[in-house]
Amino acid sequence: MSFTHFNDQGRAKMVDISEKQETVRTAVAVSSVEVGEEVYQKIISHEIGKGDVLAVSQIAGIMGAKKTADVIPMCHPITLKGVDISFSWNQKETNYLLNIKVEAKTKGSTGVEMEALTAASICALTIYDMCKAIDKSMVIGPTYLIEKTGGKSGDFKRENL
Repeated sequence: MSFTHFNDQGRAKMVDISEKQETVRTAVAVSSVEVGEEVYQKIISHEIGKGDVLAVSQIAGIMGAKKTADVIPMCHPITLKGVDISFSWNQKETNYLLNIKVEAKTKGSTGVEMEALTAASICALTIYDMCKAIDKSMVIGPTYLIEKTGGKSGDFKRENL
């Protein structure tokens, strides 16, 4: 497999996708934030001074998906058709794990993996930002792609989850 993001001089370039077929493309990415008991209790009881942590994080994630091409240099700007972000909690010994799941969709000539991953990352970073006054030891991640559909490379689904 050769890398397509380099020109004849070995310098970075944005890949030409003008000949690629427009198809419906989806991507699902996840991230997480591990928090302590105090942060968990304050998030679920809406006692964080900066506002509703999950609502703000959800909006930040959607905004991040929309701005992906502005912060990832070789990422093509795309028209998103939908972004859905959901949250779930798991207890992890004495801490709590906030799971973030992002589903992104477009119809175009390039995929939405980077938008889904960016949204998941921005959600996690927003949660950290909103709660850091209480606890700076929160841990973000891992962040990764679960699945993607559409496009020339075909579908991908992570095994062993």
